[in-house]
This record gives sequence, structure tokens and C-alpha cells, in this order.
Amino acid sequence: LNWRSDYVLVMSDDDTKADLNGWVTITNNSGASYLDAELKLVAGDVRREREDGRGSAGMVSLRLQSVAAAPEFREETFFEYHLYSLQRKTTIKNSQTKQISLLSAAGFAVKKELILNGQQHYFMSYNAPGEPVREKVGVYITFRNAESNGLGIPLPKGIVRVYKTDRSGSQQFIGEDRIDHTPKEEELKVNVGNAFDITAERKMIDYKQIAKRVFEYAYEIRVRNHKEEAAIVAVNEPFGSDWELISSSFPAEKTAAFAARFILLVQKSGETVLNYSVRIKH
Repeated sequence: LNWRSDYVLVMSDDDTKADLNGWVTITNNSGASYLDAELKLVAGDVRREREDGRGSAGMVSLRLQSVAAAPEFREETFFEYHLYSLQRKTTIKNSQTKQISLLSAAGFAVKKELILNGQQHYFMSYNAPGEPVREKVGVYITFRNAESNGLGIPLPKGIVRVYKTDRSGSQQFIGEDRIDHTPKEEELKVNVGNAFDITAERKMIDYKQIAKRVFEYAYEIRVRNHKEEAAIVAVNEPFGSDWELISSSFPAEKTAAFAARFILLVQKSGETVLNYSVRIKH
């Protein structure tokens, strides 16, 4: 017996709200059928030892008992995991795959983010001097799994498939990502793909060795927006070592010990250029 969870996220027209539906898919290859059974699902990283001595972890526990109840799952904490009990009887036949609705939430707040992620190796050596490096701008949907946001249900790990309704009223698939077990009050970030009409180019415009193991890098990052509305693009730079920003055409936010973020506003059909110099000690 095994199970997994899957989710469908449907975006609103303006990308500020979404609806979420979740299912569990149960696969019975146990060699037996279970008639009018109570279904209990344990979600969490449950450690199991394999016959070859190597451990494994995953949401793999499934328990069936003959007890009656009413519809939908009831969620509760159980040890360091979460237990989902179906509040009605169900039948799972041998060699059967069955889907059951797990949860539903409508009209909660989401945020679409455009993010350009640099690479640590950019700050380790020469980087294609004189030639721009074309980079993809990722598209992310973020939301908080909070009761105040219309959610607040512990979510078992699984795949989130994202859809949006087109002008004809048909729902179109726009991307998918795998989420880990997510408690309530935590934020989820779903990577749905890369932007089509937002492009980026990176060029190293200067490189100096200041002292032993001390270098200065100067980068020019051009972000172009071919959409009919302005866009905000976050540029994340993982310097990966002891660093000091020497100059920058946009304010930098230190987001971690070895990383900084720049927020760029790119007007419709326009281009924004980020120039900065950083001194790094390896």
C-alpha cells in the first residue's frame, strides 16, 4: 500500500489570488482488497530501514481499519507527523489506484515574483570577457499557508500543478513544482518556469586582482521587458565568500552572509541596467 498527494493551483486573472485543491492518490498492490475500511494517512519523513541496510525516509505509512464515519479528511498532529483520517468508509480493491479529495481553499492571496539568480562560479574566475551571458528570469508563485490567508492546513509533500484561465474561459497549464511537507504559517514558493518576455544579459566589464586572494569584479546586467506592463525583477547574487560592495547603480540588500539582492523596476518595452562592483576575498 502506498499513497501520494497532488495539488492544483488556479491563478486569478490579475495573479493576486488563487484557489487550491488537493488530492491523495492511493495505490493498493498488497494482494488484498479492503471493503468498507477506515482510511488513515500518515504524512511526514518516516524513517524505514531497508533489507540491504540502507535507510530511507518518506511519507509511506497507510493504515486501513473497518470503522464507519462521515465524509472528508480530519487532520491532526501525530507524534512528529500529521495524521489524515477519512471521515467515511471507503473500498480499495487489490491492484486499484484511487483518488480522494484531501482539501480545498479558495481566494487566498498569492504573489508572482520574477527572479534572476546568479551563480557562485561567476565570482571565482574570468567570466566570458567581452561576451554577454544570456540568463533566464524565473517565475515564482509565493503564498503563506496561514489561516489568516484562507489556508492554514498542514500540506503533505507532493506536486503542485498551476493553471490559469485564458480569454476563452479554458484553464491552461502554466507550470508545476514539487513542495516539501509544509506546516501551517509557513511560506511556499512554487517555481512555474521562466519568463518568455523578460530577458537578461550579464557581462563582466572589469576584473582586478587587488592583493593575494583579493579580487574585484564589475558586472553589467541588462534586463529587458517586452511586456505591455512594467515588471519588477529581483536579482540575487551569491558571492559565496568574504565580500564588500564597492559601487552599485541600485541599492543592495544583504540577504545572507554571502549574498545580496537588487530590486529592478523595468518599464514596459524598456530596459534597466544594473552596474555594480564587488571586492571578494577567497
